[in-house]
Amino acid sequence: MSTTRLDRRFAKLKAEGRPAFVTFTTAGDPDFDGSLEILKGLPAAGADVIELGMPFTDPMADGPVIQASSQRALKAGATTKRTLELVRQFRAGDDETPIVLMGYYNPIYHMGVEKFLAAARAAGVDGLIVVDLPPEEDDELCVPALNAGLNFIRLATPTTDDKRLPAVLANTSGFVYYVSITGITGTATPESTKVAGAVQRIKRHTSLPVAVGFGIRTPEQAAAIARAADGAVIGSAIVGAIATELDAGRKLKAGGAGRVLAFVRQLAEGVHNARQAAAE
Repeated sequence: MSTTRLDRRFAKLKAEGRPAFVTFTTAGDPDFDGSLEILKGLPAAGADVIELGMPFTDPMADGPVIQASSQRALKAGATTKRTLELVRQFRAGDDETPIVLMGYYNPIYHMGVEKFLAAARAAGVDGLIVVDLPPEEDDELCVPALNAGLNFIRLATPTTDDKRLPAVLANTSGFVYYVSITGITGTATPESTKVAGAVQRIKRHTSLPVAVGFGIRTPEQAAAIARAADGAVIGSAIVGAIATELDAGRKLKAGGAGRVLAFVRQLAEGVHNARQAAAE
């Protein structure tokens, strides 16, 4: 597979000696226009990599905050095609920031794997995280995605032992997403010392960057995780910030996107200054 935006971005960050700040928002939350406004503002707010959630009716790995965002997006007309249109419109103004679609296999299967992969590549998607497809199902989507030039990012968890890791990592590319807690998103806070040990264990099996997510809510927590890993992934806190900026009609309030992006900027500073602060 040729070098992707993800490969280039992580290589650049490594050369600069700084961790990646990976943001997550749900495509179409609270609606297409509001989602696009926030999406377009993320790189300037400090996002190095953008994860975009594909709304789904039964997001089983997600906590209540992200579940609610999926419901808002679906009520506002979100579909897989509209998610790809969001990426396409983002790409019109930004050809460098990597975008990873995160979600579940059902909407992809419903659209058709070949059709989805071709449309995703054409829209400017760089990678996929599909949480309900284990390595044993790689022929379903993972291998076709790699053949189409997309990275396929796999999740490793606290229960992924050394015996299981090689299977998890076999066709993984772009980066490894380490889930720092057991359970669903946004429900607990990770312990940075445990995370550091887990990251080092994963790195004994792979040369890929390891980004850590689930449960990071503040700039301070983000900094602690960023010191232990190649990147910090923050989703529920950002999605929650969006929810607080909605009016009674579930639209962004005037200036709402700007306030959300200001919060994202604080998180970015926590991540990007983490190693500098540790060295002082």
